[in-house]
Amino acid sequence: MTTSSALTHFDAQGQAHMVDVAAKAATHRVAVAQGRIVMNPATLAIILEGSAKKGDVLGIARIAGIMAAKKTSDLIPLCHPLALTRVAVDFKPDAANASVTCLATVETVGPTGVEMEALTAVQVALLTIYDMCKAADRGMTITDVRVREKHGGKSGSFVNP
Repeated sequence: MTTSSALTHFDAQGQAHMVDVAAKAATHRVAVAQGRIVMNPATLAIILEGSAKKGDVLGIARIAGIMAAKKTSDLIPLCHPLALTRVAVDFKPDAANASVTCLATVETVGPTGVEMEALTAVQVALLTIYDMCKAADRGMTITDVRVREKHGGKSGSFVNP
């Protein structure tokens, strides 16, 4: 069980605050997040054929994910605004499981990590797929969103296969 004193976004009195990163070294930081959207096989076929009424589903979802990573600090109250040096959003369709996996890689050189930006990119990219395909399939499920890995900073690397 984690106590509030071990959580960095709370002070000694338990009040929420933005973490001071001024004394932290600026290092190259990378985070990779992943998530999946499960749908009907016919919906996946529409996406792969490029016949969705709203256009290129994965292309638009890619741009949405990139934009979301850049806006993360506007969405998450205590998240620092960061100068991102790279955001890549990729998709892996899986016909056998009628799903699309989204993988977002975010990089910066700075005093704090980019895990939140990678997670936000994945979530918004998957939400965009849902939005563009909901007329065909309202039962889609977004699932398995997680940080796959992070590198850089004092805590070093973390890999979650």
